[in-house]
Amino acid sequence: MTDEVEAAVARAFHDEWGQVVATLIRVTGDWDLAEECAQEAFAQALRNWPRDGVPRRPGAWLTTTARNRATDRLRREAVGAAKLREVAMLARDGEPANEELADIATSGVTDDRLRLMFTCCHPALTLEAQVALTLRTLAGLTTGEIARAFLVSEATMSRRLVRAKRKIHNARIPYRVPPAHLLPERTSAVLGVLYLLFNEGYSASAGADLVRTGLSGEAIRLARLLSELMPDEPETTGLLALMLLQDSRRAARLDAAGDLVTLEDQDRDRWDTGEIAEGTRLLESALRRGRPGPYQVQAAIAACHSTAATAADTDWPQIAALYLRLRRMVPSPVVRLNHAVAVGMADGPATGLALVDEVAADLPGYHLLPATRADLLRRLGRTEQARAAYTEALALAPTDTERRFLTRRLTELDDR
Repeated sequence: MTDEVEAAVARAFHDEWGQVVATLIRVTGDWDLAEECAQEAFAQALRNWPRDGVPRRPGAWLTTTARNRATDRLRREAVGAAKLREVAMLARDGEPANEELADIATSGVTDDRLRLMFTCCHPALTLEAQVALTLRTLAGLTTGEIARAFLVSEATMSRRLVRAKRKIHNARIPYRVPPAHLLPERTSAVLGVLYLLFNEGYSASAGADLVRTGLSGEAIRLARLLSELMPDEPETTGLLALMLLQDSRRAARLDAAGDLVTLEDQDRDRWDTGEIAEGTRLLESALRRGRPGPYQVQAAIAACHSTAATAADTDWPQIAALYLRLRRMVPSPVVRLNHAVAVGMADGPATGLALVDEVAADLPGYHLLPATRADLLRRLGRTEQARAAYTEALALAPTDTERRFLTRRLTELDDR
């Protein structure tokens, strides 16, 4: 297989996966069937395109192939003739069907992927189920990646996804984009999807690479569109500001060898001043509306980091205060751990360590917990305890980049 064909299939997966799956879900009402037939279509592309060439419109080819797979499966399973007719009537050339055009007109959401996210985030499901199902179905994240984002086991997340799909099927929940006046009831879930999609791109939950630029870039693009669609919703603006302020540091997070560089040691000349300026401006605009939410608070924390000229200039007391406010909005163990880190920087490592120990029982298997303890213990000069914590973190670290970083920390302790 040529590199060009491999690149074309990868590009098609990024661009077309959500649309192909969504099209099949809409007409079959079967989420599992839609995903399986889409996977089979991409597998067929890997076999056919090297021989036949990349089609002029890959999305149309994939939709047709997936539709044919669905038709065959439904016929074999003796599903009613009416459903077969619906599948057969799918637009063969990949053009938007009348139903899709009507959805665009009533919702005002013109971007395919954003429209599909609003479709997936049905309020009949729990917020977590909406976010998880959308990440799995449209963003192409694996069940394991989603499980790590929610700090649960892969088996637990798999069961939750199955239950969500079953509820959709049993309750006959329609797979349709809501009209514009109903979009707000789905906005929180869509924001959650974009936030986790960005995080998976900015700091991957597993694999060889810490940064997956394609995912974070797509999340920023969609957040920008959502902010334009809902200019009066401060949390959409706050989320975009947060993403830009975080992304501004992306180029400095890894060195030339691909190794992790801590925030303290990053070359701030490599930070993207344009993104910092835009993110700060958007944050100020959101805060002026007087309705602060979790994304605005996180953006304010990111702004404290991004606007500090040097690491020594970082306003850690302000960051600790912001994390305390975030804890009251989102009392999650991860937020409490981040608050402990900020307190450790503002008030000393001993105070921070006490707070870390308080949250330890709520974060079993989370590699950043022992990594944080190790750093605080190192700063306190408790070398043997720090070594044990670094070793624990190393065993749990999900990416090669993080494992190399923790190994370096252990080596530095030995050198001391």
